[in-house]
Amino acid sequence: MGTKVMIPLCSDFSEKRDKICIFGTGDFGRSLGYKFLQSGYSVIFGSRNPGESSLLPRAAEVLSHTEAAQKCSVIIVAVHREHYGFLKELGDVLQGKILVDVSNNLKINQYPDSNAEYLAQVVPMASVVKALNTVSAWALQSGNLDASRQVFVCSDDNKAKQQIMDMVRAMGLTPQDKGSLVAAKEIEDYPLQLFPMWRLPVSTCAGLTVLVFLYCVIGDIIYNAVKDKDVSYYLMVTIANRIFPVVSLMLLALCYLPGVFAAIIQLYRGTKYSRFPDWLDRWMLCRKQLGLVALSYAFLHAIYTLVIPIRYSVRHRTEMFIINQIKQNTTRAFEKPLAWRSDTYLALGILGFFFYIVLGITSLPSVSNAVNWREFRFVQSKLGYLTLVLCTGHAMVFGWNRFLLLERYKWYMPPVYMLALVIPCIVLILKLMLVIPCIDTKITKIRQGWERSSGKTSETKLKTCSVAL
Repeated sequence: MGTKVMIPLCSDFSEKRDKICIFGTGDFGRSLGYKFLQSGYSVIFGSRNPGESSLLPRAAEVLSHTEAAQKCSVIIVAVHREHYGFLKELGDVLQGKILVDVSNNLKINQYPDSNAEYLAQVVPMASVVKALNTVSAWALQSGNLDASRQVFVCSDDNKAKQQIMDMVRAMGLTPQDKGSLVAAKEIEDYPLQLFPMWRLPVSTCAGLTVLVFLYCVIGDIIYNAVKDKDVSYYLMVTIANRIFPVVSLMLLALCYLPGVFAAIIQLYRGTKYSRFPDWLDRWMLCRKQLGLVALSYAFLHAIYTLVIPIRYSVRHRTEMFIINQIKQNTTRAFEKPLAWRSDTYLALGILGFFFYIVLGITSLPSVSNAVNWREFRFVQSKLGYLTLVLCTGHAMVFGWNRFLLLERYKWYMPPVYMLALVIPCIVLILKLMLVIPCIDTKITKIRQGWERSSGKTSETKLKTCSVAL
């Protein structure tokens, strides 16, 4: 006979957990109730109308606010700030309780103080904790928490904060301690921010796109219109397939330009212990987003290039060329230099696009978490510069000797691909200067703590100070 193993039922497991009280029976309150029940907690809803509970989980108990608060030590306040007034009437019952504020506002800085701080003023006899406001009701009910697993927690009561963080972990979420209740305002503003790290990259991309578009329209469509030649159909594919590679190459170069600037500033100052300018800090923080926007434009360039042979204008031009050769009884001779140039141009573009994709894949959190710091730096730095070299070479071979032909300068405007080469060439030239052994050695010493003023590393200074003490 085998030994019987007793498996505790959910009810037995829930008795080991604290009872959770939830004030508020709206969408978010109900979703929290479902999630707490799934995590093994007993849930009691506090409601103005305990009898009207058809939408609430059946396993949850529904009582009045006073009765629910008396049975629980932790109370989730899932109501809007303007309805906090009823809590004043529960002052005696809420004494010593933990109130978890999960509210958000409609806009950033809607009130001078945070909702959690205001709640602490309304119920001063309770311990207020800010948490769970960054998780959506839909994610709680569907279980799809991958995109919103992180929960910020702050409170002036460390014991209460740790208890709520344990509850958050039991729900399968990841708590992050943000300190005292002063941080509540920042936490409440977080869900209201719309892609904060993407604003600068997207605005930069949009600005460059508009400028390159206008440049191409003037140089191609308007220039030909003045000469009584209508090529307005260029707008759909031709102009677009010039904008995407040009802007993509510029954005890729802009990903590495701030790192070059940072090295030059450190070299000039002779120390790494001095803050970079704010504009450079912002620029460096959004390099990942810049690279992803650049990759999206490179994808569009690849797709647009693939459809070129099936375009009507291209097929018509090819057919007319063949017909003219037949009429004139001539044959175009095979040109080896042109073949080399064409194959080199395509090979550099394909390789550059391949490494472009590698950079994009390694920037994904699921991939970057699977590699160590040295591997990630190798891919994003070494392979990143290789990608920039390949893509720059792709544009240079495409241009070849066209920059020497005066007819290419329409209204004295250089071809657009020449503009695309300006920033990448600056970045590569500066980087080439920085990797000169004597300069690279000095930058490495500075980043290891060496300072020009003393000629000693900060570590040596600390050792000297400790010996003196």
